[in-house]
Amino acid sequence: MYKIILPLLCLFAVSNTAAQSEAIYTVTFDSNWSQSTHPHSSGSLPNGAHWSKLVGATHNSGVTFLEMGGFATQGIEDIAEQGNNTEFFSEVDEAVSNGFADSAIDGDNLNTSLGQIVISDITVSEEYPLLTLLSMIAPSPDWMIAINSISLQDGDGEWIDEIIIDLYPYDAGTDSGTDYTSSNNNTFPQDPISSLQGITPFSNAIIGTMTITLDSVILGVNDAITNTLTIYPNPTTNFLNITSGSKIESVEVFNALGKKVMDESIDSDAFQIDVSNLPSGFYLISMTSEGNETAVKRFVKR
Repeated sequence: MYKIILPLLCLFAVSNTAAQSEAIYTVTFDSNWSQSTHPHSSGSLPNGAHWSKLVGATHNSGVTFLEMGGFATQGIEDIAEQGNNTEFFSEVDEAVSNGFADSAIDGDNLNTSLGQIVISDITVSEEYPLLTLLSMIAPSPDWMIAINSISLQDGDGEWIDEIIIDLYPYDAGTDSGTDYTSSNNNTFPQDPISSLQGITPFSNAIIGTMTITLDSVILGVNDAITNTLTIYPNPTTNFLNITSGSKIESVEVFNALGKKVMDESIDSDAFQIDVSNLPSGFYLISMTSEGNETAVKRFVKR
């Protein structure tokens, strides 16, 4: 299951509201795999317990890379059994060529059973709002964690501020081994992907969480303003400094409910705004350049 935490609503009127938007997200995987949470009969997890690289793709509904009850592709099998991503990335490339995916995601691995993997600057567009990620539970016959086709937009087409997903181990259905270091035992015919929650050697506890956090939203995407726009410090207490490669003509600030709380004319490419009187919380700042392009960033007021 996953929980959606209060979305930041971009309920503001700009001259180019029909423009496509892009969102920048950070994904954080926190492992909960330990002897205390998933006790093994030997008294410890296997030597070298770790997670393979966290990989995936941004895509649309035209492709499903994996799903519970479905059969693992060769790419999914290779990740679940070996932590090998080569064939999976080929499958993503094919989906990109067919117009079903935007890009592959190639995150870090985790060399211990407990710890964290962070993937920053994941760009998601309205055309490809779905996110799929997976990693091998290693060593194992064919066990993995995965999230499948998670939409980063709500039912109104707004970018979701934060999604937290409880993760449980999956069996890819390609190897019949029953323990972490079982010998290879190819499953033929192949079984569907299934949950290993509560099945030895796993308990009913989660094996981790995936937190997907919205960093910024960009409307009317234009490289001249987007690639050079910086706001700092963030979080801030009193003042927010803004620099841009293009001259900014106006700034609007909206609270988490979409209510405009600030509106200023600027006419500068480097300036400072006073947010000291704003209550603590999340805000969106909408900046319009002299070329009538609008970029939106998120900031936190302490």
